[in-house]
Amino acid sequence: MSDPQTQIDAARVVLSEPEVRTGLMGTLAAASLAACAAVLLAGVMILGPGVAIEDGPPPGSQTF
Repeated sequence: MSDPQTQIDAARVVLSEPEVRTGLMGTLAAASLAACAAVLLAGVMILGPGVAIEDGPPPGSQTF
């Protein structure tokens, strides 16, 4: 393949054929990441910046 025209034709063939991807897991991972981000963003927007959630006392200090 020392002829430049042959190399150019071979490159055109390689570049013109699209690669078929069947990766369903990547699509599902991206969709789940977007869904989690949307839920977290909605939670931040509902609670707002002035809301503080206080934790209760540590479990060791509770009496029975």
